Parts: sequence; C-alpha cells; structure tokens
Amino acid sequence: MSENYERESWGPYPLILASAAVGVGLIFLIDVRWGGFAVGAVLMLGAALRFAGYGGPLAVRSRITDVITLGLSGFVLVLSSLLLYNNALKALIQSLFSG
Repeated sequence: MSENYERESWGPYPLILASAAVGVGLIFLIDVRWGGFAVGAVLMLGAALRFAGYGGPLAVRSRITDVITLGLSGFVLVLSSLLLYNNALKALIQSLFSG
C-alpha cells in the first residue's frame, strides 16, 4: 500500500516563534527598548522570509498581504522602540511632520 501523504513543512516558523519569545523575554526582563527592537526585527525577518517564498504556518493570507502586514508592524515596533527615550529623535521626526 503506497499512500501519498503530504508532508507539512514548518519552514522558518520555529525560528520566528523562538526569536519572538526571546524578544518578549527581553521586554520583561531587560529593557522595553531592546525587547521592542528585537520583536520588530523578528517581524521584519518574517516578512523577508515570507517574501522569499517560505510559507508554512507563516502563510496566513496572500503573500503580498503577509509581507506588508509583517513588514509594517516590524518597522513601527523598531521605530517606536528607538523613539521611546530619545527626545532629540522625537523632535526631529515631529519637525518633519509639522507645517
């Protein structure tokens, strides 16, 4: 009996999950800025891997939707972690958006 079983591919999902867990641990144990930066970087890494065609459990929606959602979320987390205690950088960004 030769039954064809489709093997489920996890792809980079365990790496992304473990890295995100480390980032959340950094938030609680070390510093909010470092943890937020790490989680944001992991989200952007997930976006890059999803763009490269790796799916597995990372593939929730269409590829372009996943890449935009993960990339934008990661970028916002990294930017907000950089802005958290940096008043000079906050003033620079606010001056860019003020008329």
